[in-house]
Amino acid sequence: MTLKIQADAQALAHAAADLICAAVQAKPDLSILVPTGNTPMPTYAELARRVERRETDFSRVTAVQLDEYLGLTEDDPRSLWGWMQRSFVAPLGITRTIRLHVPGEFDRDVAALGGLDLALLGLGPNGHLGFNEPPSPPDAPTRAVTLTPDSLESNRVYWNGLAVPTGAMTAGMTLILSARQTVLLVSGAHKRGILRRTLEGQQTPDLPASLLRRTALTVIADEAAWL
Repeated sequence: MTLKIQADAQALAHAAADLICAAVQAKPDLSILVPTGNTPMPTYAELARRVERRETDFSRVTAVQLDEYLGLTEDDPRSLWGWMQRSFVAPLGITRTIRLHVPGEFDRDVAALGGLDLALLGLGPNGHLGFNEPPSPPDAPTRAVTLTPDSLESNRVYWNGLAVPTGAMTAGMTLILSARQTVLLVSGAHKRGILRRTLEGQQTPDLPASLLRRTALTVIADEAAWL
């Protein structure tokens, strides 16, 4: 495991963008598991700036959706697919995507790519990854889940008073842990406790993020989340 502590959220974004761009340079047809949420947004903005300056090329990259709410229509503003499209796919000029839909078909589509080259992840307030709520063992499959009160509360800030759907679909722990490279982004003092438990506590399904220590893991955190 590699831990990189950055001064602030913007420095975190630059460090994460450096790592992602290096991975794309090494493998232009990279497959990357893509999260939404507040933490990765500065990284996506920095990547978009580099694409605009033609410093990097994501045209052959495949973006794979990490999670999605259940029961939403295509045009619902809460759609995580729409958020991923607006923040990552369109700004980076990506045309190859795998949407999270029927679990078996989704996993087969990822397998047809040769698996995940890179899993980019945020850290949930209760240690969830995507919507792999605790407890989620390492063999938890891609599936539908019911969100915990912690996840509902942390997601509420995104939707300007709209109700947070209580059900979601998530890429499974099996798929996440199979990625050849994993990058965990953590920002803010409110994540300090859960980050310490993730990296220093027992590896347990009761804290799904702790299982990432089994992988080729790079953690990029700002000082507020660590010190």
